Amino acid sequence: MNIKFIILATLLSVFFLTSSCGKGFFKKVDTRQVPISGPERAKKNVKEGRGVSLGSIIGKDGKGTNYEFSTSNPLWRATLDILDFLPLTTVDYSGGMIISDWYTDNSNNKQALKITVRFLSNKVQTNSVKVTVHRKQCSVNESCKVEVFKSRIQEELVASILKEASLLEKQQKNN
Repeated sequence: MNIKFIILATLLSVFFLTSSCGKGFFKKVDTRQVPISGPERAKKNVKEGRGVSLGSIIGKDGKGTNYEFSTSNPLWRATLDILDFLPLTTVDYSGGMIISDWYTDNSNNKQALKITVRFLSNKVQTNSVKVTVHRKQCSVNESCKVEVFKSRIQEELVASILKEASLLEKQQKNN
């Protein structure tokens, strides 16, 4: 009884799946209006919005489009070089943000710092980078207080990043 039911269910499902193939799935095509050669067919498909042309991506002169990758952005590279000693939790180039994990120095175990760098522009300027430092201070009973830490660390980080970025930009222009 079970085998008969399985066979019947299989046959019915195959019948329903194959019987609906001719409705709307296959369209009648007038071969006089369809180009014979592959490149001409591809051009027609792209023109009608049914495909992608590599020519539009690569460009007509054979050179690629000008993409901004993280390796070509001196601010991004400089920031990663400056913060290389920190464990990083978020590194998002498209969002323009780098966030470090909590960092504790060996001299003070009750205090930890977290650094957030936001990129506001790709230009090497002081207003292109925003650095925020958060401080977490924990007491003996493990209750912690987190606050934005206003200190010279932010200014020094921005200055270091801009100095390194200007060196990288100059090196990139020379190459």
